[in-house]
Amino acid sequence: MKKYAYIFCTSCILLLSSFSSNLDCEYANSNMAFAKARIVEALQTEDINKARFYSYKALNVLEKSKMQLDQCGCTLAREKMEENLENLIAATKSTTLIGTQNFLKKSLSITEDTMVVLAEHNTHNSIYTNDLLAMNTNVKPTEHKIPTVVKEPSSLTEKIDQSLEKYRTSLNKVVETVDCKEAYVFAKRIFDECEQQLLKTDLSYGSKYYNLRTKEITQQALNKLGNCAKIVESK
Repeated sequence: MKKYAYIFCTSCILLLSSFSSNLDCEYANSNMAFAKARIVEALQTEDINKARFYSYKALNVLEKSKMQLDQCGCTLAREKMEENLENLIAATKSTTLIGTQNFLKKSLSITEDTMVVLAEHNTHNSIYTNDLLAMNTNVKPTEHKIPTVVKEPSSLTEKIDQSLEKYRTSLNKVVETVDCKEAYVFAKRIFDECEQQLLKTDLSYGSKYYNLRTKEITQQALNKLGNCAKIVESK
């Protein structure tokens, strides 16, 4: 009986650790999306200097994301990160546009793969499943470094969620009543600001959560303005 109680309590602790880790994975994935946008911009230009410039911006973002990936605890994503950095460094050093684009295409593919891996982190996160399995089979568990993230009171996230529901309602009114193109520009500005904030490595738990959720709500509004996006971005 004591054995099962121990396993249950350990499971609860690991799941609570997983909650913080999940937020860090979302945080890292947000920055991956920002890097992806810069890589796409680099691929779209025919100017090698601009291609290198956008490649460097993507490289800079990924370098800053290393700590976030460590806190997330996703080994697969961390391994892909190293491969991605090598390709982006090569893209900034290539002396031909074709060479730069070839490295960028590889980087784009790796970035997209990393985003999928981070989104599915819960399904393959061996930090939690292997040790629980070991407790039931008497197999010595592999040593894992569980990210040490300071837990904040759940009331903080609840307050942020409540305040953002008001934002969601206001933003939906803008989408429904304001000129389509103006609404898109307004929402896109908020979305871009959230992305810029999430690039910072010293964000508090509350700021991180607030910007992630604001970005998520704003993305939903932008999705509703899909046709307007094509019009605005084509100019």
